Amino acid sequence: MTRTLDDRTGPRDVGPRGGRQTLRVGIGGPVGSGKTALVASLCRLLGEELELVVVTNDIYTTEDADFLRRRGVLPVERIVAVQTGCCPHTAIRDDIAANQDALEGLERRFPGADVALVESGGDNLTAIFSQALVDRQIFVVDVAGGDKVPRKGGPGVTRADLLVVNKTDLAPLVGADLEVMDRDARAQRGELPTVFTSLVSPEGAEPVAGWLRAQLAAWRDGR
Repeated sequence: MTRTLDDRTGPRDVGPRGGRQTLRVGIGGPVGSGKTALVASLCRLLGEELELVVVTNDIYTTEDADFLRRRGVLPVERIVAVQTGCCPHTAIRDDIAANQDALEGLERRFPGADVALVESGGDNLTAIFSQALVDRQIFVVDVAGGDKVPRKGGPGVTRADLLVVNKTDLAPLVGADLEVMDRDARAQRGELPTVFTSLVSPEGAEPVAGWLRAQLAAWRDGR
């Protein structure tokens, strides 16, 4: 299999791996940043045009999977919960076996799946997915943490394929300056994209959905 080296996150396969057609997208970020809300919104926006499956991670519960099932964003059999029993980053970066098993099980049951969304448990700015687990990575922060968050950097902010700054509707309430966050994100990420979202309605995730459509097309073309 042909491989190239991505100096931001390590080796990356070119094109679908071993004929696998499902693009795996990791979604990480701190506790409460809006990862589960983003997954729900993406499922609502893309569910009629793409076949989706979801893996959620929680340390001791199945809370995030249960939330998605209650909301009816996908048929319940397309949502699998992983209980990590350890720090969330361990299960997405260091010992990925449980997540790998969950993904492979979904891909066997739904061989036509276009995209698998893998939601990490809430973690800090150092959290990043192993490229043995996912093909693209999204990192979610929110303005309630203050406009200092992007300039704090860390692998999640600097290396993710897409940075999502969420809860922009709260900016006036917490005194966060979105222009400062945009400036600092650009300084940390260079040419890597950043989008600003408010997920009060699913349509607020449209910038992420558009990015995801483009990534799926590029991945299928071997880019």
